Amino acid sequence: MKKELKIYLASPRGFCAGVKRAIEIVEKSINKYGSPVYVRHEIVHNKQVVDELKKKGAIFVDELADIKDNTRPVIFSAHGVPKSVPEEAKFKNLSYVDATCPLVSKVHRESEQLNKKGYEILLIGHKNHPEVVGTMGQLPRGSIKLIETKSDVENLIITDFKKPLAYITQTTLSVDDTAEIIDCLKKKFPNIKSPVKEDICYATTNRQSAVKEIASRCDIFFVVGSRNSSNSVRLVEVAKKAGCNNSHLMHSEKEIPYNEINNSDTIGISSGASAPEKLVQALLKNITKDRKVSIEEVVVAEEKVVFKLPKELN
Repeated sequence: MKKELKIYLASPRGFCAGVKRAIEIVEKSINKYGSPVYVRHEIVHNKQVVDELKKKGAIFVDELADIKDNTRPVIFSAHGVPKSVPEEAKFKNLSYVDATCPLVSKVHRESEQLNKKGYEILLIGHKNHPEVVGTMGQLPRGSIKLIETKSDVENLIITDFKKPLAYITQTTLSVDDTAEIIDCLKKKFPNIKSPVKEDICYATTNRQSAVKEIASRCDIFFVVGSRNSSNSVRLVEVAKKAGCNNSHLMHSEKEIPYNEINNSDTIGISSGASAPEKLVQALLKNITKDRKVSIEEVVVAEEKVVFKLPKELN
């Protein structure tokens, strides 16, 4: 008889309020305007979510220039867009619905206010991530400098010392890695202005806390999520740092490593903020079919956040 398998389920996991809102915006737009509706970029970073919305009548495009029928509405993804995108939509007479997560919009407003007050702005984030592209695109080119690592801080040269300095961050970063970068910034620039309220979003923080709580107890750790999902990739890094070196991102092409599972006594499971819960349940079903299993849900926070839909869909 096979030995019992203990599974720790991290909670919170999966969809955050911004992702739920973005998916609902696409579904309600299809209901209201009929299909197709266009979506610029993946609405959220998850292949299954995107595929399901395609079946319902969404067409995903990289740029507005790829839209074949300008009489149809277009939706901007949850990651936010540069200012040039709604301007281009207006120029083309495209009607659009903005599904930018309100917590990303907060960072956009923050950058504009800092810019108005004459600050030199540093953005901690990952180059070419859609959220970073959108945030940097709120202001004229060159207004925001991107910081990805501690060595970027060390190599940073500020030429205009008359300008005050401030930093903002991408919402889906590793809480600990970002804290280290902020620490470097504060040592180098003691007067640098911090955001009034943390930019890394509550959902990212909660999911990382839950993973930290259980990773050290696990022989193997699975994070369900897509490869291009920043917050999912960060969860794998957090699990490794917290003590489970054998941590995997379970994306749509990744095969379940049954050999490793069979040799494990304890498994941890979480999922990124754009991964549907049914993917977690499918993984659980596959893992547990040949073993006697006990499952413990480890809850570090209760999430009650709900974001309103744009007024045109209410």
